[in-house]
Amino acid sequence: MTLIKMMTTVAAVGILTAGAASAQTLDAVKERGSVQCGVTTGLAGFAAPNDVGEWQGFDVDFCRAMAAAVFGDPDMVNYTPTTAKERFTALQSGEIDLLARNTTWTFSRDVNLGFEFVGINYYDGQGFMVRTDLGVDSALDLDGASVCIQTGTTTELNLADYFRTNGMSFEPVTVDTDSQAREAYEAGRCDVYTTDASGLAAQRSAVSDPSAHKILPEIISKEPLGPLVRHGDNQWGDVARWVLNAMITAEELGVTSENASEMMESENPEIRRLLGAEGELGAMLGLSNDFAYNVVTMVGNYAEVYERNIGVDTPLGLERGLNALWNDGGVLYSPPFR
Repeated sequence: MTLIKMMTTVAAVGILTAGAASAQTLDAVKERGSVQCGVTTGLAGFAAPNDVGEWQGFDVDFCRAMAAAVFGDPDMVNYTPTTAKERFTALQSGEIDLLARNTTWTFSRDVNLGFEFVGINYYDGQGFMVRTDLGVDSALDLDGASVCIQTGTTTELNLADYFRTNGMSFEPVTVDTDSQAREAYEAGRCDVYTTDASGLAAQRSAVSDPSAHKILPEIISKEPLGPLVRHGDNQWGDVARWVLNAMITAEELGVTSENASEMMESENPEIRRLLGAEGELGAMLGLSNDFAYNVVTMVGNYAEVYERNIGVDTPLGLERGLNALWNDGGVLYSPPFR
């Protein structure tokens, strides 16, 4: 056997072995008795411990929804905080079962790193935050600025592209976590803080005087954020995908945590299939047929989760925008439960 053939054979065996190992994720989760969910190290509104150490936020609620679907109990989750650099290694190694951590769906992450994005739960884009007294009204006025940025992110690449395209220069101030970026920015180590616009809203809500900072109008990228799992385990990927779809579909059909029990008696066939009142959709996933009912009653539909964590009545104050339903001016859309 030639060296090339030997290397090809070893690689193929490795891929098959990894696939076989990861194909048992749902069984492993059930046997363990909990979902191991990778989250950020702390981002207000998305994933952060509260005053008593309990994780909460928009991404955390997806982890809780997964536990509700698998176990009928949203609290059967263990959280693993990950930095931007650590998150993919944690998923590849099997340390976590899924990653729900404001992660952008890109070609290379999907294909080259061997992940499966199960959908988009937040449509975002990269922006810039500056101190109001800096006197800057546009990102095009930032030539020569120092910029705080997390390493290992699409943000870092987008920043370089934007400044190069517009013939500007910048001085990067690199950090590993969101909190380090905010601290560096507040301490004056950089003129500008750049990340996803939702992240800027989260960090602005956490600074000592939010009114002293403003988010510039330019959005310089597409950042479709969503949960992801490993390639090679279609069943686990399907579970995560249809948990997300269940939350979106529930909002579209008017099913909430408050009325889901009543809606079990609906005459609408899709509502009945969604909630498990008829059909075997849950069984096809290896779950109980009322998995989506458990998700909605125990965690909420998409709108409930959004408004509770990051909506207009929270410190982040985020309008739905693109994240509104497709029939309400946004692009949020789920395949049918059929």
